[in-house]
Amino acid sequence: MAQREAILVAHGSPADPDPQEAVMQALAVRVSFWAPGWHVRGATLAKDGALEAALARMKAPLIYPFFMAEGWFTRINLPRRLNAAGREGLTQLLPFGTDPALPDLIEAVLRAAGGPGPVLLAAHGSKVSKTSGDTTYQMAATLEARGLGPIHPAFVEEAPFLQEVAEKMASGTCLPFFALSAGHVVQDVPEALEAAAFKGPRLPPIGEAAGVAALIAAALQRGA
Repeated sequence: MAQREAILVAHGSPADPDPQEAVMQALAVRVSFWAPGWHVRGATLAKDGALEAALARMKAPLIYPFFMAEGWFTRINLPRRLNAAGREGLTQLLPFGTDPALPDLIEAVLRAAGGPGPVLLAAHGSKVSKTSGDTTYQMAATLEARGLGPIHPAFVEEAPFLQEVAEKMASGTCLPFFALSAGHVVQDVPEALEAAAFKGPRLPPIGEAAGVAALIAAALQRGA
Protein backbone atom coordinates (compact mmCIF):
# COMPACT_ATOMS: atom_id res chain seq x y z
CA MET A 1 0.00 0.00 0.00
CA ALA A 2 1.30 3.45 -0.93
CA GLN A 3 2.25 5.66 1.98
CA ARG A 4 -0.44 8.16 2.89
CA GLU A 5 0.51 11.76 3.55
CA ALA A 6 -0.80 14.66 5.62
CA ILE A 7 0.26 18.15 6.67
CA LEU A 8 -0.96 19.64 9.95
CA VAL A 9 -1.21 23.41 9.48
CA ALA A 10 -1.53 25.97 12.28
CA HIS A 11 -1.51 29.75 12.32
CA GLY A 12 1.71 30.16 14.29
CA SER A 13 3.18 33.36 15.67
CA PRO A 14 4.34 35.94 13.08
CA ALA A 15 6.38 37.80 15.71
CA ASP A 16 8.27 34.66 16.77
CA PRO A 17 7.51 31.82 14.35
CA ASP A 18 10.17 29.24 15.27
CA PRO A 19 8.76 27.96 18.61
CA GLN A 20 5.30 27.24 17.19
CA GLU A 21 6.85 25.72 14.09
CA ALA A 22 8.72 23.30 16.34
CA VAL A 23 5.52 22.50 18.24
CA MET A 24 3.72 21.57 15.01
CA GLN A 25 6.59 19.39 13.84
CA ALA A 26 6.58 17.59 17.18
CA LEU A 27 2.80 17.12 16.97
CA ALA A 28 3.23 15.60 13.51
CA VAL A 29 5.64 13.04 14.97
CA ARG A 30 3.14 12.09 17.68
CA VAL A 31 0.32 11.79 15.13
CA SER A 32 2.46 9.49 12.99
CA PHE A 33 2.71 7.04 15.92
CA TRP A 34 -1.09 6.78 15.90
CA ALA A 35 -1.27 6.56 12.10
CA PRO A 36 0.99 3.71 10.92
CA GLY A 37 1.80 3.94 7.24
CA TRP A 38 1.33 7.71 7.16
CA HIS A 39 3.92 10.40 6.47
CA VAL A 40 2.85 13.38 8.58
CA ARG A 41 4.46 16.80 8.66
CA GLY A 42 3.63 19.96 10.60
CA ALA A 43 3.86 23.58 9.51
CA THR A 44 2.62 27.05 10.39
CA LEU A 45 1.43 29.80 8.10
CA ALA A 46 3.52 32.29 10.06
CA LYS A 47 6.87 30.64 9.33
CA ASP A 48 8.02 31.91 5.94
CA GLY A 49 8.16 29.07 3.42
CA ALA A 50 7.33 26.31 5.95
CA LEU A 51 4.09 25.18 4.33
CA GLU A 52 5.61 25.33 0.87
CA ALA A 53 8.61 23.27 2.01
CA ALA A 54 6.32 20.60 3.46
CA LEU A 55 4.27 20.51 0.26
CA ALA A 56 7.40 20.09 -1.85
CA ARG A 57 8.23 16.87 0.01
CA MET A 58 4.82 15.26 -0.57
CA LYS A 59 2.76 14.16 -3.55
CA ALA A 60 -0.87 14.52 -2.46
CA PRO A 61 -1.16 15.17 1.30
CA LEU A 62 -4.36 15.69 3.20
CA ILE A 63 -4.41 19.14 4.81
CA TYR A 64 -5.48 19.17 8.45
CA PRO A 65 -6.13 22.73 9.74
CA PHE A 66 -5.06 22.90 13.40
CA PHE A 67 -7.47 25.80 13.99
CA MET A 68 -10.41 26.11 16.38
CA ALA A 69 -13.01 27.22 13.81
CA GLU A 70 -13.67 27.73 10.15
CA GLY A 71 -12.88 31.29 9.19
CA TRP A 72 -10.72 33.51 7.02
CA PHE A 73 -7.56 31.51 7.62
CA THR A 74 -9.10 28.13 6.76
CA ARG A 75 -11.49 29.24 4.02
CA ILE A 76 -9.42 31.89 2.25
CA ASN A 77 -5.83 32.21 3.41
CA LEU A 78 -4.88 28.53 3.56
CA PRO A 79 -6.49 27.65 0.18
CA ARG A 80 -4.80 30.72 -1.31
CA ARG A 81 -1.41 29.51 -0.04
CA LEU A 82 -2.06 26.04 -1.45
CA ASN A 83 -3.08 27.49 -4.81
CA ALA A 84 0.01 29.71 -4.93
CA ALA A 85 2.14 26.61 -4.39
CA GLY A 86 0.39 24.89 -7.30
CA ARG A 87 -1.51 22.46 -5.04
CA GLU A 88 -5.08 23.63 -5.45
CA GLY A 89 -6.45 20.08 -5.77
CA LEU A 90 -5.56 18.92 -2.27
CA THR A 91 -8.23 17.80 0.19
CA GLN A 92 -8.63 20.02 3.26
CA LEU A 93 -10.27 18.43 6.30
CA LEU A 94 -12.39 20.04 9.01
CA PRO A 95 -10.45 22.19 11.48
CA PHE A 96 -9.50 20.74 14.85
CA GLY A 97 -12.07 22.80 16.79
CA THR A 98 -14.97 21.33 14.78
CA ASP A 99 -13.76 17.72 14.83
CA PRO A 100 -16.73 15.52 15.83
CA ALA A 101 -14.50 13.65 18.31
CA LEU A 102 -13.40 16.80 20.15
CA PRO A 103 -16.31 16.86 22.64
CA ASP A 104 -15.26 13.39 23.82
CA LEU A 105 -11.73 14.62 24.44
CA ILE A 106 -12.87 17.76 26.25
CA GLU A 107 -15.25 15.74 28.42
CA ALA A 108 -12.41 13.40 29.39
CA VAL A 109 -10.14 16.34 30.21
CA LEU A 110 -12.76 18.09 32.34
CA ARG A 111 -13.76 14.96 34.24
CA ALA A 112 -10.11 14.17 34.93
CA ALA A 113 -9.72 17.72 36.25
CA GLY A 114 -12.52 17.33 38.77
CA GLY A 115 -15.70 16.23 37.06
CA PRO A 116 -18.91 18.21 36.53
CA GLY A 117 -18.79 21.80 37.69
CA PRO A 118 -18.67 25.35 36.33
CA VAL A 119 -16.33 25.73 33.37
CA LEU A 120 -14.96 28.96 31.95
CA LEU A 121 -14.47 28.17 28.26
CA ALA A 122 -11.95 30.81 27.22
CA ALA A 123 -11.89 31.32 23.46
CA HIS A 124 -10.54 33.71 20.86
CA GLY A 125 -13.66 35.30 19.41
CA SER A 126 -13.59 37.87 16.64
CA LYS A 127 -14.68 41.42 16.03
CA VAL A 128 -15.39 40.73 12.34
CA SER A 129 -16.55 37.10 12.07
CA LYS A 130 -19.16 35.03 13.89
CA THR A 131 -17.59 31.64 13.21
CA SER A 132 -15.21 31.62 16.19
CA GLY A 133 -17.94 32.56 18.64
CA ASP A 134 -20.50 30.24 17.08
CA THR A 135 -18.14 27.27 17.30
CA THR A 136 -17.46 28.01 20.96
CA TYR A 137 -21.17 28.31 21.81
CA GLN A 138 -21.90 25.06 19.97
CA MET A 139 -19.20 23.29 21.95
CA ALA A 140 -20.56 24.70 25.22
CA ALA A 141 -24.06 23.43 24.40
CA THR A 142 -22.70 20.00 23.49
CA LEU A 143 -20.78 19.72 26.75
CA GLU A 144 -23.73 20.83 28.86
CA ALA A 145 -25.91 18.22 27.13
CA ARG A 146 -23.44 15.63 28.44
CA GLY A 147 -23.98 16.74 32.02
CA LEU A 148 -20.92 18.97 32.29
CA GLY A 149 -20.94 22.55 33.37
CA PRO A 150 -22.55 24.94 33.43
CA ILE A 151 -20.24 26.02 30.61
CA HIS A 152 -19.55 29.76 30.40
CA PRO A 153 -18.12 30.83 27.02
CA ALA A 154 -15.96 33.96 27.20
CA PHE A 155 -13.71 35.63 24.66
CA VAL A 156 -10.56 37.64 24.21
CA GLU A 157 -11.78 39.67 21.23
CA GLU A 158 -15.57 39.87 21.55
CA ALA A 159 -18.27 40.08 24.20
CA PRO A 160 -18.81 38.54 26.65
CA PHE A 161 -15.20 39.26 27.49
CA LEU A 162 -13.14 36.86 29.52
CA GLN A 163 -12.47 39.13 32.48
CA GLU A 164 -16.15 40.05 32.86
CA VAL A 165 -17.33 36.45 32.83
CA ALA A 166 -14.57 35.32 35.19
CA GLU A 167 -15.55 38.05 37.69
CA LYS A 168 -19.14 36.74 37.80
CA MET A 169 -18.13 33.13 38.47
CA ALA A 170 -17.78 32.22 42.12
CA SER A 171 -15.69 29.18 41.18
CA GLY A 172 -14.89 26.97 38.26
CA THR A 173 -12.27 25.54 35.93
CA CYS A 174 -10.81 27.54 33.06
CA LEU A 175 -10.27 25.61 29.84
CA PRO A 176 -8.69 27.61 26.98
CA PHE A 177 -10.46 26.64 23.74
CA PHE A 178 -7.26 27.19 21.77
CA ALA A 179 -5.02 24.97 19.68
CA LEU A 180 -1.61 26.24 20.82
CA SER A 181 0.01 28.09 23.69
CA ALA A 182 0.60 31.26 21.72
CA GLY A 183 0.07 34.96 22.51
CA HIS A 184 -3.54 34.85 23.73
CA VAL A 185 -3.04 31.78 25.90
CA VAL A 186 0.24 32.85 27.48
CA GLN A 187 -0.62 36.53 27.92
CA ASP A 188 -4.22 37.65 27.39
CA VAL A 189 -5.97 34.77 29.16
CA PRO A 190 -3.79 34.85 32.32
CA GLU A 191 -3.99 38.65 32.49
CA ALA A 192 -7.79 38.57 32.30
CA LEU A 193 -8.01 35.87 34.98
CA GLU A 194 -5.66 37.75 37.28
CA ALA A 195 -7.62 40.98 36.82
CA ALA A 196 -10.81 39.08 37.67
CA ALA A 197 -9.18 37.44 40.72
CA PHE A 198 -10.22 34.07 39.27
CA LYS A 199 -9.03 31.36 41.67
CA GLY A 200 -10.18 28.19 39.94
CA PRO A 201 -7.94 25.63 38.21
CA ARG A 202 -6.42 26.74 34.92
CA LEU A 203 -5.97 23.96 32.39
CA PRO A 204 -3.63 23.98 29.38
CA PRO A 205 -5.25 24.74 26.00
CA ILE A 206 -7.24 21.82 24.67
CA GLY A 207 -4.87 21.56 21.70
CA GLU A 208 -2.19 20.34 24.11
CA ALA A 209 -4.28 17.54 25.64
CA ALA A 210 -2.75 14.07 25.61
CA GLY A 211 -5.42 12.68 23.31
CA VAL A 212 -4.99 15.22 20.50
CA ALA A 213 -2.55 13.17 18.42
CA ALA A 214 -4.86 10.16 18.42
CA LEU A 215 -7.84 12.39 17.55
CA ILE A 216 -6.00 13.85 14.56
CA ALA A 217 -4.84 10.41 13.41
CA ALA A 218 -8.44 9.20 13.44
CA ALA A 219 -9.50 12.25 11.42
CA LEU A 220 -6.83 11.48 8.83
CA GLN A 221 -8.03 7.89 8.56
CA ARG A 222 -11.59 9.11 8.02
CA GLY A 223 -10.44 11.68 5.50
CA ALA A 224 -8.55 9.09 3.50
